[in-house]
Amino acid sequence: MADRQNSSESTQNDLTPDAVGCEGRSSGLTEGLSVVQSHVKTLPNQPGVYRMLGSDGNALYVGKARSLRKRVNAYTQVGRHPSRLLRMIAETRGMEFVVTRSEVEALLLEANLIKRLRPRYNILLRDDKTFPHILVTADHPFAQIMKHRGAESRPGRYFGPFASAGAVNRTITALQRAFLLRNCSDSVFASRTRPCLQYQIKRCTAPCVGYAGEAEYGRQTAQAFDFLSGRNQAVQDTFVQEMTAASDRLDFETAARWRDRVRALAAIQAHQDINVEGIDDADAFAAHQTGGQTCIQVYFFRGGRNYGTRAYFPSHDKSEEPPTVLAAFVAQFYDNRPPPPLVMLSHDLAEQGLVEEALTVRADRRVQLAVPKRGDKKRLIDHALANAREALARRLSESASQSRLLDGVAQVFNLDSPPNRIEVYDNSHISGTNAYGCMIVAGPEGFRKTAYRKFLIKAAPAPGDDYAMMREVLSRRFARALKEDPDREAWPDLLLIDGGLGQLNAALDVLREMGIDDVPLAAIAKGPDRNAGRERFFMEDRDPFSLEPRDPVLYFLQRLRDEAHRFAIGTHRARRGKQLGKSAIDEIPGIGPRRKKALLQHFGSARAVSRASLEDLGAVDGISDTVARKIHDHFRGEG
Repeated sequence: MADRQNSSESTQNDLTPDAVGCEGRSSGLTEGLSVVQSHVKTLPNQPGVYRMLGSDGNALYVGKARSLRKRVNAYTQVGRHPSRLLRMIAETRGMEFVVTRSEVEALLLEANLIKRLRPRYNILLRDDKTFPHILVTADHPFAQIMKHRGAESRPGRYFGPFASAGAVNRTITALQRAFLLRNCSDSVFASRTRPCLQYQIKRCTAPCVGYAGEAEYGRQTAQAFDFLSGRNQAVQDTFVQEMTAASDRLDFETAARWRDRVRALAAIQAHQDINVEGIDDADAFAAHQTGGQTCIQVYFFRGGRNYGTRAYFPSHDKSEEPPTVLAAFVAQFYDNRPPPPLVMLSHDLAEQGLVEEALTVRADRRVQLAVPKRGDKKRLIDHALANAREALARRLSESASQSRLLDGVAQVFNLDSPPNRIEVYDNSHISGTNAYGCMIVAGPEGFRKTAYRKFLIKAAPAPGDDYAMMREVLSRRFARALKEDPDREAWPDLLLIDGGLGQLNAALDVLREMGIDDVPLAAIAKGPDRNAGRERFFMEDRDPFSLEPRDPVLYFLQRLRDEAHRFAIGTHRARRGKQLGKSAIDEIPGIGPRRKKALLQHFGSARAVSRASLEDLGAVDGISDTVARKIHDHFRGEG
């Protein structure tokens, strides 16, 4: 990736509103076309990636091209574009370009930029969290089995991905029963002087206290590797032979232990929803579209076993067809994870050969994209399509229910239309310490967790002064909104405050001071004895009111309030837990974990360190005279 070209203002404006053919947007479209045309002549006839930028400098769209000049020039042919692209061009106020060495490199860069920038006019993969794996470590003589997310930086063997953390936890539990591998951390392993509960319930052979030697434990680990790598039948046969041999020797206790391990292996395989003969490592993608929305069902197969399935609902324009959505989804899906050797699809992709080549480059080995036409693989895709169809039907049904609830919210609070964005605020603290204000967001699609925000209260509040905390949170939220979002694209249609009349008045004061008088605001307070179902609502220029105890809108508002409360409590507890783990030694500059550990081991507590003399501090291993002086002066307020 060599050349980068930034946009500049163009004075070219030779298109009339009639030529544009978009009455009401002709001025914006003319300006956008002028920006696009200003770049065409200077662009190379080479592959690359282009970005269309809005007035705020954010990306509206990211695209790749075999020829940047031809692709960008196509945007000037306005008569060939649907209204969605005309809107995008009308909003364009700048462009950026990156020239790449090949179209494959352009495709990989495009997928990366789309995931990072999340442009409004691209097809977007939602919920792109990393998948959990099982890690069997290799940096310790006695391997540990554990759940792992994120970068594969620790030495060991990684198995996955699994569709959910629950699937990983169930599998690890069964693997412990079958192969008796430890799941404790290395520090716990090193400090054990007697077997722990895992040994007592027959999930570990207690190598920490010498009950299993390195060679024996190594055999257990090797068997686990074989099983997770797909050689499960050979492992199961070995276990059955051991069980039979013990039974023949009349050693029924040992035979029972082998029987339990055989059952554990069977339990792992019983949790596989669907398996296909002849598939080793593969992923399957099936896309179903209804009502302008798409569900993509993904199956994961590793070592011949199904590691679970997950449904995705990518964001896209209603005019996009399933093959186009699926192609964009696959490219983004493998942007931060290696693809398996085989990827099965429900639809042929428009540029399937290019996507296949790009995945091969990313994996550094051959990757095949295939659309099965017959046999077991075709039945697998049909099964995935059926699941995608059911998942989308459930989502559309939930969306319809959500729409009815939002209609009810509009009626309850006298809104002009159903709210698209509801923000709910709550505070959490203990006597003013570790105080946080939190905001959750909900809309037609449910909770928008990526939009949640937490506010560490900067001004130390008086114990119980929730009003001051609410003022600070709302002041910071809307000061930033006025500065960064003057067009109000992400402003709330309804503000809901957890509290009563006092919290409502505090919030109203903040909004008035900032000149904001058109954001609907309400407070929700628990009823007498804090009983759910007897909540009272407070609004400006309106008497307090309640809803019928069985009103679905009341249940919906309770869920919003409870979610804000959950988020606030969780944030506060995390902060408090972090504070509890600190000591006065952490505040001394230059004292890291190693010196802190040496001081605590020598003196027994942080309080004893604070009272120690200069000579005693200097006697600690690793503490020089200079460092001892620094510690001594810190606790006595000197220096």
